[in-house]
Amino acid sequence: MEGYMYIQECSDGSYYAESTVDLEVRVAQHQEGKGAHHPKKRLPAILVYVEEYGSIAKAFYKEKQVQGWRREKRQALIEGRLGDLSGLAECKNKAHYKYFKEQA
Repeated sequence: MEGYMYIQECSDGSYYAESTVDLEVRVAQHQEGKGAHHPKKRLPAILVYVEEYGSIAKAFYKEKQVQGWRREKRQALIEGRLGDLSGLAECKNKAHYKYFKEQA
């Protein structure tokens, strides 16, 4: 069974990532205010990105991966800037080991 990982941009500018087996039905449900709490409270939500997978399990895996990303990384994916993704994965926390080594 196929699966889709998709991202919607909500009315407040936030991104919402999810996976489904029927993209058209799921997006329609979001627009009707059914389903997930995040987009329901931020309608209208616009479909801005879709990836198709050979199985729902793979789509779900990608959903969980993207949900852990910062906004900048999600935006790069949406805009097709795939070369930027690895750089955006880098930890920017001042306590990160990379910065600790530089201070030593």
